[in-house]
Amino acid sequence: MSINLQDWIDEADITSMQKAMATGECTSEALVSEYIERIHRYNPLINAVLEINPDALEIARILDHERNTTGCRGPLHGIPILLKDNIDTHDRMHTSAGSIALAESYAAADSFVAARLRTAGAVLLGKTNMTEWSNFMSNRMPAGYSSRGGYVLNPYGPGKLFVNGSSSGSAAAVAANLAAAAIGTETAGSIVGPASQHFLVGIKPTVGLASRSGIIPISISQDTPGPIARTVTDAAILLGAITGVDENDKATWASQNRAFNDYTTYLDAGFLHQSRIGIPRHYYQVLDEERRSIMEAVIAVLREQGATVIDPVDLHLEQHPWNNDVITYEFKTGLNLYLSQLNADVPVHSLQELIVYNQRHAASALKYGQDNLIRSEQNMLDEETYQLKRQAYNHLALTQGIDSALDQHGLDALMLPGDIDGMYIAARLGYPLITVPAGYSANGTIDADGDSTQGPFGVVFSGRAYSEPTLIRIAYSFEQATLQRRPPGLFR
Repeated sequence: MSINLQDWIDEADITSMQKAMATGECTSEALVSEYIERIHRYNPLINAVLEINPDALEIARILDHERNTTGCRGPLHGIPILLKDNIDTHDRMHTSAGSIALAESYAAADSFVAARLRTAGAVLLGKTNMTEWSNFMSNRMPAGYSSRGGYVLNPYGPGKLFVNGSSSGSAAAVAANLAAAAIGTETAGSIVGPASQHFLVGIKPTVGLASRSGIIPISISQDTPGPIARTVTDAAILLGAITGVDENDKATWASQNRAFNDYTTYLDAGFLHQSRIGIPRHYYQVLDEERRSIMEAVIAVLREQGATVIDPVDLHLEQHPWNNDVITYEFKTGLNLYLSQLNADVPVHSLQELIVYNQRHAASALKYGQDNLIRSEQNMLDEETYQLKRQAYNHLALTQGIDSALDQHGLDALMLPGDIDGMYIAARLGYPLITVPAGYSANGTIDADGDSTQGPFGVVFSGRAYSEPTLIRIAYSFEQATLQRRPPGLFR
């Protein structure tokens, strides 16, 4: 017996795919083949996928044979997953961070995350387009643009709606169902922002829950990979697959006994009735009328489901400026280390060489300039000053930020609108976030950056370090109470 994959796959989740393979209704090879066909058919409309793994079908065949002979490895066995183009894979795919300077760069080894996914039995289907250098190249660069891949477009309104954040290709691809799910990365908003803008679930884990080794860096204190999926369940499955202690990433050492390989045990549809959730009104002030109405409707749902809502909650760190010296120092240090280890045939091996390369290829490489790259190269902080600045901000954030608000009111989480502004405090502390579809803004405005506020809109739950189990409980309970997710009409 088989199923009609072309119709069934539209909103199929990982669990149903796994069941279909277990019963023989389909195979991993059939799934991969269907997704490749969908990429060929739909990706030209949104430019979300940079390249397809040329070995994906063969890997799927091997995994099908393994299932039939020795059994299933787990929930990701044979499931096609896309990865952001800054995540190393030791195969015939490139890793470029969207830059033409690295367009022919092949990784010498799998990133820790890619290796974990392979061990779990996932098929690494391809690489997704992204904002070049994770949106740390130029302040003028729009979200979703890279010199290697061009512009990512939002499938809910290609060319009209904002894509948000540097993992925009991963989000657009999952929204259009060009893979079962994807891995993005976040420094400040680049998983949860695009996920929110594409009616998806995104989890930005606690920094150190999933290793960054083999991922092109921005900030050692803030970077993390994380899942982007169509449901909380799928995101939880993917999160469990990528956690683990990595001897090459010191941040993961603290996750010992605090990380889990199975987060699906926290999918509690009734959790809201026992939860306490705070509303930081400061971050609601910038919303237009329609998005503010969506957030008020979400608050009403929380109360209807029995949650205790504390409104308002103040975060005294709200107005504290970003410490750009710390981030540019970390970017310069981390990128120089990564580039120095690339193959000799790659044209750049340092940040300075990258800047020079871009200048020499300005017509194709510098559509929006490289002011952030130059600013980072010019950073003259010494290690001692850097550490002092970082410690000073962390102390302020810990005493006047998320922890203090949660402790003061006995909260499980804070609830934020799904735009970037409210995510910075969690980013600076390395704290987790999860976004869930909340509603659709049909009559949005153009904001100060020229971006449309129309389209899908998510709600973000924020908690203290390693509170992923609680955040997943809240997000799943809210998701099941509302079921706001709907696919883009473009692909019907």
